[in-house]
Parts: sequence; structure tokens; C-alpha cells
Amino acid sequence: MSAAAATLLSVFVASHDVIATDACVQLREVALSDAAVTGTQMTASNAPPFFVPRAFCRVQITIAPTPDSDIKSEVWLPIAGWNGKFLAVGNGDAAGTISYDEMAAALARGYATSSTDTGHVGNTMSFALGHREKYVDFGYRAVHEMTARAKAIIEAFYHARPAHSYWNGCSQGGRQGITEAIRYPTDYDGIIAGAPAIDYMHLHAARLALNRFVHRSADSYIPPAKYPAIHRAALAACDATDGVADGLIANPSRCRFDPAVLECRQGDSPSCLTAAQVETARAMYAPITDPATGRTVSPPLLQPGSELGWSRLAGDEPLINAVDAFKYVVFKNANWDWRGFRLSLDLPRALETDEGVIDRTDPNLRPFFDAAGKLLIYHGWADPQVPAAATVDYFGAVLKATGESTRGTSIELYMEPGVNHCRGGEGPDTFDPVSALDGWVQSGHPTPIVVSHESDAAINRTRPLCPYPQIAKYIGRGSLDDAANFRCTADVTMSVQTSASDRRTGRR
Repeated sequence: MSAAAATLLSVFVASHDVIATDACVQLREVALSDAAVTGTQMTASNAPPFFVPRAFCRVQITIAPTPDSDIKSEVWLPIAGWNGKFLAVGNGDAAGTISYDEMAAALARGYATSSTDTGHVGNTMSFALGHREKYVDFGYRAVHEMTARAKAIIEAFYHARPAHSYWNGCSQGGRQGITEAIRYPTDYDGIIAGAPAIDYMHLHAARLALNRFVHRSADSYIPPAKYPAIHRAALAACDATDGVADGLIANPSRCRFDPAVLECRQGDSPSCLTAAQVETARAMYAPITDPATGRTVSPPLLQPGSELGWSRLAGDEPLINAVDAFKYVVFKNANWDWRGFRLSLDLPRALETDEGVIDRTDPNLRPFFDAAGKLLIYHGWADPQVPAAATVDYFGAVLKATGESTRGTSIELYMEPGVNHCRGGEGPDTFDPVSALDGWVQSGHPTPIVVSHESDAAINRTRPLCPYPQIAKYIGRGSLDDAANFRCTADVTMSVQTSASDRRTGRR
């Protein structure tokens, strides 16, 4: 490059930076309903504290749809290389913070992005005590309000509306995404809902009920040292039902594993279960029922294959999220003791108090689908925190409400064998849902997905991620660790034809 050309380029870049800086500063003057821009900042590529490899305009917003609301949100806008689309990201647990890491990932891909703290600070439900409007903000309003303001900021900065608007969230973020599809069907063109914590108040009650049963007597609790033995027994019973012994249960809902095979015969030990512990283990896989009526209030919270993570729900105390919901929302008493929980009495009280704020799970997504919305749901079968069975049930309910024709055209579910909550576990757990959703929106039909598992920072297994109820079926030759040797097929029980060692190496 000549000296003159280099000088011209540097002048152009400097001019572009000045224009971008001016545009970023001018966003402080954008008029927003019930909201105000509280700060704008040009952030250089790879600059602290976010270290995103892309320069962006950082916009901070405070939204107050009610006098008691204080919703903090941020919108990040790529200075160069904007792909013309908007990708909002969800929260985890009780929210209370902006999801900066997820925003950074979205921005690095060229998306304008946004996140909210949902109207409070800190990962606890204590904010809801005496603040009903803040609870509504957390339940659904904050995400919608953020979405509307983010779109206005994007249009003001680029002088163009985003060509497509997407949502990406897991756990709480998955619930938020499905809630958006139910309540605000035109907010997003596509929604990714991973391990969605739907029927949220029911889920909290089921978590408390299960933990209470685990601790029903002095000898009923299963110490974590026994989890590996239960896990091995579950795999021995059900791993090979898909035709290959690969350390994963393809569809745990078809597994017929009875923990009684581990009942102690010659004294207690880490490799066996006492009679009371056998009953506890059985309950881990069973639906939660109301003892007064016998009515099922929740599908099984756990599936065979999840045993290594049982301490999440069956530990010394219940999951704190469940305790907080009843303490601060239902009983409005910071000193409420979860040991007094009674499912028959307290779940109806919880649903009456909630009034559908966090427990609304309407399967009729026809308005969202009619607006051309796409809903991509994924869930790990070994999730030890949010029930995979509830997601399967919801998927079936949506198909029933909207018609079988919406499968693959408007909604798709992907179940991940051996995968924990959102990620982690023994199964392949890493894929790119954003590209999968974007490709689906652009082409009109889902594209094949390959999911991978890493060990020591290297990929050691890949598999097709199959639309439910299909499973990845081994073709009978080649390595078990290569997705090319599997096909998505109907789930039918098959017998093992060759040894696991032969399949892993590709020998016949």
C-alpha cells in the first residue's frame, strides 16, 4: 500500500470512528416511553472489562413501567460488521444481573444485543417481599419492556430496524423465551429455549416436596457417595436399549430401571442401598403427586442417567430458588421454614398468590406461529435441576393445541442424552443453537445439527442432535465417537449386535 493510500485509509477510519462516536453519544437523547438512556459509551475492541473482539456502542437504560419498577437494561451495538439482526439473551436462576457474557458472545457474532436484570439486584427472590410490581417485572414484564426499548435504540443508531429479532436463553432464560412467545408473540421472530423452567411455581413446589420425601426419616437420605453405584446400575439396565452400549441412555423415559437391584444384602456400603434408600431412589424417577388427592402435580423431576447430579434436588436442603419463592412470594415471611412445607395445602396457595405471573404455560402458541415465529427447544435428559419430562410434555401439548403440522415448521424439540442442566455431563452438550435458529428462519426448515463433547479442551465425541422423538442410531460400523456413523431414526428398542470396544474402534 502506498503512503498516500495509507493516509487516506487512516483518515477514513478516523472519520468513521468520529461518526460512530457521535451517533453513540446522540442516543442519550432518544425519547423512550417510561424509560431513559442513562449512559452511552464507545467501547474499543478487546477493551476491559468485556474484552469483546469488536468495537461497540454500549447503551444503559432504566425502565420504569410502574412507580415501583427499576429495570436496568443494556443494549450493545456493533460499530462495524453489524449483521442486521438483534439477539437478546436471557437470565439464570432468579436473575438480578445483566448477562454480560452472553451479550459478549452475541456481539462477537455481529448481532446487536440486549439483556436485563429483570428489575432487581442479586440472585434471590427477596426483592419480591412487599413489591408485587417487581415480581411481575421479573415474571414477564421486564423482558418485554427491554425488547421494545432495545429495538428503538437499534433503529435510532443504524437508521434501520433489525431484519430479524431472536431470543436465546436457558433455564430461567428458557422460561423467559417461552413466556415471550405466549404473552408477546410479535416480539421475536425466533426463540431458543434451553431447559426451560416452565410451570415455575409447580416446579418449586415439586422440588420442595421431593426434598421433604428424601428426608422423611433418619435413614431415607442417600449420601452422594452412593450416586456412582446407582448411576452404573441405571446404565447397565438401559444404556444398550438403543442398540449400542456407549455410556448414554438415548431415551430415559423408556428406561425400566428399578433401584431395588442395589438393595443391601450384607450390611450397608457405598455400593448398595438400604430399603429406605431404595424407596427414595424410586421416588427420584417418579411423578410428584398430591398425597391428599393422588393427583399428579409434576412429571418426574429426574430421569435415569441423572444420578451423579442428585445432590442438586436431594441434598441436605432444597434448592434455594424453591425456598425463596415460597418464603418471599407465597408466605411473605423472611423467616418461613421450608420444613413446614405441605404440598396439598401450599401448592394451591402458591398458585393463587402467583396468579399466572411465573406459572403460566399456555401451549396454544398459534399467535406466535401465525406471526412466522420459530421456537427451538433443547433439554438434557440428565438434567438434575429442571425436569426434562416437563419439556417433553409441553412440546406434546403445543402440538396438540396447534396441530401436528407445526412440528418442524414452527416448533422443534431436541433432547440431549447424558447432558446436564443447559450443559455439562457425559453426553455431547455443545452446539450452536443461534446458527441453527437463524438457518431455520432463513430457509423455513430446520437444518441438521451436530453436537459435540469436549474433554481436556479437545472434542472427543460428536453426535447428530435429533428432533424428538427420534434418536441417534448407530449404523453398525465406524467409531462411536463420530457423528457420521449415526442417523436420526425412530426410537425403537434394538439389541446390541457387537461389543462396545469394537464399535469404538470401528472393528467388525
